[in-house]
Amino acid sequence: MQDPIEPIESNVRGYARLFPTVFDTAVGSTMTDTHGKSFIDFFCGAGSLNYGHNNRQAKQALLAYIERDGIQHSLDTVTSAKVDFLDAFERIILRPRKLDYRIQFTGPTGTNAVEAAVKLARKQTQRSHVVAFTNAYHGHSLGALALTGNQFFHSEYYGSHNDVTHLPFDGYMGDLDTSTLFEKMLNDPSSGLPLPAAVILETIQGEGGINVASDAWLRRIASLCKQHGIHLIVDDIQVGNGRSGKFFSFEHAGIVPDMVCISKSIGGGLPMSLVLIRPEIDVWKPGEHTGTFRGNNLAFISARAVLEYWNDSDFEQQIEERSQRVQTKLHAICAKHSARQFRVRGRGLIWGLDLRCGDLASETIAEAFKHGLLIEGAGAHDQVLKVMPALTIETSLLEKGLQILESAVDASLFKPVKAPAEVFHTASMSVTTNL
Repeated sequence: MQDPIEPIESNVRGYARLFPTVFDTAVGSTMTDTHGKSFIDFFCGAGSLNYGHNNRQAKQALLAYIERDGIQHSLDTVTSAKVDFLDAFERIILRPRKLDYRIQFTGPTGTNAVEAAVKLARKQTQRSHVVAFTNAYHGHSLGALALTGNQFFHSEYYGSHNDVTHLPFDGYMGDLDTSTLFEKMLNDPSSGLPLPAAVILETIQGEGGINVASDAWLRRIASLCKQHGIHLIVDDIQVGNGRSGKFFSFEHAGIVPDMVCISKSIGGGLPMSLVLIRPEIDVWKPGEHTGTFRGNNLAFISARAVLEYWNDSDFEQQIEERSQRVQTKLHAICAKHSARQFRVRGRGLIWGLDLRCGDLASETIAEAFKHGLLIEGAGAHDQVLKVMPALTIETSLLEKGLQILESAVDASLFKPVKAPAEVFHTASMSVTTNL
């Protein structure tokens, strides 16, 4: 397809190359292009559409709000839309989980939430160092970029590397418990690791290849942070909002982070980002971290609407049922091609099929697209197919999408795989096994 925007849009575009068509409409888990071809969406706006495209509840609430001339933009002034969202979030999400957090609205991107959390940790502790982990991805603004592991996003002239140490994530060194290395370095004054202001981590590394930290490892890291007065920041931007099977991904481990970064699907499809902060850490002075669009009232409205899913006691069980369908199919693909030693890992509705070859994964993505399925790659060489359908996807559509995926893998294995002329890099990191 001739790219209609190539002459005018920057070369930086990536997903337009991965999915070469002009999309026109979308409902639920289906997108349709201008030629009338439909695609099942296992991409989900890189995790921004957990509740599907044009979610009916969010759309109806937005239409009613716009029709009555509700306030659209308000910086951080108080609006009825903001009050309603905050009340619902506390009542539906925080209170039932016995979580005591203040909520900071940042600029509407995940990386802005990361910047705010790290900045606040440094301000409150009066320390500058931060520990991140191998395979981590935390965003593309300057501070967040320093926390990201992939060398593709680092060079001598691009990005900042100051005051960040990367330590091995869980599973990075096989069966070795890497939290023991962190403990040793904290207790050794000659380790070269300054006492950090914060540790930041994803409980499931999405762009890093769907690496799932064990609950025991997360509890150990949280315990070490508490023991040494280090703030634990959980980046729940992609794997929060129910993606792990629970609203917060850290619920599985039973830990309570000092700060939590939330974005992507929290806005119900619209740009929105926030940081949850333990009250005693909230030492901001007015205006110390701002953003023109931290008062996106349309996002407050859609966010409030999709929170209603979490009032349904069966919602988590519905996610688990869909999760089991995904696992069953992915394990069947691995068994069919056992000589290839493919691997499966994930939790909830974020799963990775590690094809162990970036070119094979690229061919499979292209083959899947040809037959009506949107899926992307992850991992250091984009060798992991990321299966990330909407939490609300109809089971019949889920099964159809999984069948297309299986057929795409089968077809790609019988093709001579060549590296594409222009490799599309997601924000992907080295892959480790954590089953």
